[in-house]
Amino acid sequence: MPSYTAPVKDQMFVLNELLKISEQDVPGYDELDRDTLDAILGEAAKLAGDVLAPLNAVGDTQGCVLENGVVRTPEGFKAAFDQVREGGWTALDCDPEYGGQGLPYLVSTAVGEQFSAANMAFNMYQGLTHGAYSAIHAHGSDEQKATYLPKMVTCEWTGTMNLTEPHCGTDLGLMRTKAVPQEDGTYKVSGQKIFISAGDHDMSENVIHLVLAKIPGGPEGIKGVSLFIVPKFIVENGQPGARNGVSVGKIEEKMGIHGNSTCVMNYDEATGYLLGEAHKGMRAMFTMMNEARIGVGLQGFAQAEAAYQNAVIYAKDRLQGRDVTGAKNPDGPADPLIVHPDIRRNLMDQKSFVEGARAFTYWGAAMIDRAHKCEDKAADGLISLLTPVIKGFLTDRGFDMAVQAQQVYGGHGYIEEWGMSQFARDARIAMIYEGANGVQALDLVGRKLAQDGGKHVMAFFAMVTDFIKETKGRSEGFEKDFREPLKKASKDLQSAGMFFMQNGMKNPNAALSGSYDFMHLFGHVCLGLMWAKMAVAAEDALAAGASDTAFYETKIATGRYYMARQLPLTGTHLARIESGAETVMALDAEAF
Repeated sequence: MPSYTAPVKDQMFVLNELLKISEQDVPGYDELDRDTLDAILGEAAKLAGDVLAPLNAVGDTQGCVLENGVVRTPEGFKAAFDQVREGGWTALDCDPEYGGQGLPYLVSTAVGEQFSAANMAFNMYQGLTHGAYSAIHAHGSDEQKATYLPKMVTCEWTGTMNLTEPHCGTDLGLMRTKAVPQEDGTYKVSGQKIFISAGDHDMSENVIHLVLAKIPGGPEGIKGVSLFIVPKFIVENGQPGARNGVSVGKIEEKMGIHGNSTCVMNYDEATGYLLGEAHKGMRAMFTMMNEARIGVGLQGFAQAEAAYQNAVIYAKDRLQGRDVTGAKNPDGPADPLIVHPDIRRNLMDQKSFVEGARAFTYWGAAMIDRAHKCEDKAADGLISLLTPVIKGFLTDRGFDMAVQAQQVYGGHGYIEEWGMSQFARDARIAMIYEGANGVQALDLVGRKLAQDGGKHVMAFFAMVTDFIKETKGRSEGFEKDFREPLKKASKDLQSAGMFFMQNGMKNPNAALSGSYDFMHLFGHVCLGLMWAKMAVAAEDALAAGASDTAFYETKIATGRYYMARQLPLTGTHLARIESGAETVMALDAEAF
């Protein structure tokens, strides 16, 4: 069975030496000294490795079962969920007014990486709840907050988001679920929603559904969508009371994340409560969707991390063939797999991606903290720009890396008992839900680049340019291995943006045909920037006489690999973007 060990040392490097969070002016960061962070991440690591990871395969093989209208989770899930709740892990960054610990979102992100890598399906139950909590916290009335948030912070009650219907996914303006106003101010919600993660289960007393629906007589399309709180049990005097008109039609049979109950939800004149303003449901829902998209990007690299760890163990243990430069295990029948250059390439692809993705995601989480705690509009604009990149690029590449980890095992990687299949199957959904990655690319190019007059993408370009200027003359190795590759990749990104500006208005397809490549080009530049910054931090640590020289030298070598072997892909993506839409749109629909 696969194992998982939380990469606390790498997490601490990003938090303390790359982001230097205790030196930042974000409220709460000054309290995050090394000892505090080490204690939090260390305890989370024990829970992830000892409790959650052993249940990962259990959840995959047993799945969830619908029995007489009740959803049963896999064996051991409820006890583990109780342990997570009782340890306060669901409340890390929640508002103290409602029982939260008030820690920065960045801390929750780091802990979330560990839990997601250990057991992605399990962690989704509290992840969805946190998203619903955030939407109610941002848009709910004082009464709604007081009613729902304390129990959602502790996950005594869990939460969901209900968007998709059988006939509409991304195009939510087509939804048919309706909410009919009642004289008492409530609504009767009727309709069917599908693909509802954590839609029902046996681990909490109540499930608080956030449901998108249309109020009859409202505007057509997406402008007529409202958001409603629809509890599984009506809350009476702070406790679950009468059963609402909500039921599970079935549990979806899925490719992966079997331990999470993905439900068809039926609403039959269920009592609902308007959240926020009527016909402004998408604004409220996007509060949780944007948070969820960062979390899904995290899932992408977290699954890659877990798969990579196991691939390394196998590569060091499995004896196959001889090193072409001379036997490394002369007393054995063969050398371990890890001596072979193509296995090294495979593992270096994984390692360099995961560590770069971690830095990128934590940087994004720090921007969310700055936006929320400092009301920093520049940070808010930048993370809005980067969210589709974090979600789309990291999940695409995270799945690729899970597959590469599976490849290290050869035939055993295809056999379920080795567990590598689960990482690939679980990672695959991250490319689809919370907005399929093609939609993320369209959002990036169609909306985010031009947002606020394009000032956020220009701020990103300026940030990279300033870093390149500031690091001139550091060392010959840094110049050749990091600074120059980053400069070239950044120019590729700017050239792609210029192509869209020159061609997008007169031929929108020219921009949209290149949107997916642009998302990946942007992602590579972001990871290149992170690696160059990590190389600076590692060089500075070595210059200061750090005792663990091997750690920092390994960090620099891993970054050097990314800059040499992965970052040049920006040129390929640029060439594809500049080829325009002609070849993409050449065939009539009938020719396919």
